[in-house]
Amino acid sequence: MGLGAKDPTTMMREFLREAGGCAVIDGGLATQLEANGADLKDALWSAKCLFTSPDLIRKVHLDYLEAGANILMTASYQATIQGFESRGFSREESEALLQRSVEIAYEARDIFHKRYLKGPQNADKNENAFKRHPILVAASVGSYGAYLADGSEYSGDYGEAVTLETLKDFHRRRLQVLSEAGPDIVAFETIPNKLEAQVYAELLEECNIKIPAWFSFNSKDGINVVSGDSLLECVSIADSCENVVAIGINCTPPRFIHKLILSIRKATNKPILVYPNSGESYDADRKEWVASTDVSDEDFVSYVSRWHEAGASLIGGCCRTTPNTIRAVSRALHKEDDVFKPDGIQI
Repeated sequence: MGLGAKDPTTMMREFLREAGGCAVIDGGLATQLEANGADLKDALWSAKCLFTSPDLIRKVHLDYLEAGANILMTASYQATIQGFESRGFSREESEALLQRSVEIAYEARDIFHKRYLKGPQNADKNENAFKRHPILVAASVGSYGAYLADGSEYSGDYGEAVTLETLKDFHRRRLQVLSEAGPDIVAFETIPNKLEAQVYAELLEECNIKIPAWFSFNSKDGINVVSGDSLLECVSIADSCENVVAIGINCTPPRFIHKLILSIRKATNKPILVYPNSGESYDADRKEWVASTDVSDEDFVSYVSRWHEAGASLIGGCCRTTPNTIRAVSRALHKEDDVFKPDGIQI
């Protein structure tokens, strides 16, 4: 199902009802790409695979669908026109790669749905499971800091030279291209500061984007966003956007999530989403994650019911989480349902 309607928030709530009251977001795309052999020590990170190994992206999407994910994040987090052009691609080729990120996710969804409904002997069971497993494709939009690939999406410090207009110029065409590709939702992720939240809010209106969106911030102290800006002020900006259908937190240590959900509830009545990382920290110089307070899948999942009870209705994982994490999250949220796994998906 898509979310194209006059009242996007109502449509999101209907989607959540179809998903059993709480939807499951997928886990770390880059983490799983690396687990399958991809070398992502590159300024483009997972977006590199859009031109080197798109089949691998599709496989990872399918891994997460098998694990019980209701929402697939496209491989466009670090995909930008400017980034592709710096690698020698033309403007047209760069825009095509952005569009391709959405197409690959839809291809995975179509393959998965066909597997659901395959086999007359299980038709009734599969049809019921299909209805319980609605899937949305979310076009991932990473921050300006993600494009810089210097770790500044984890600090929100872009320097005084970067203004609201600088960021608008950077994001505008990318947002238009991704929206034109037809995702179910646009996911603004790992937003590190109030300025970039304002940029997204203004671009949604100025570019007349009709597709629903979500805003997801990151925090390193459980109180503010990583730049030190007020989380409540950031959430208020998102809440004021008519086509923002959910607001929340991602790529933040699990231990901070419960407190952040309670804070977000003070500033919005819209659905709240959380997809934390494993608790590790990112070393921008080495371009790798460093173990610090990471948690096991079992520990991660032990938080899930508490997050749901606190008010989160979309829950998944970010960096360093895997299909095993998401399978456990899905089972924790839908204890009465077995996660449906099609037989031997081939791509």
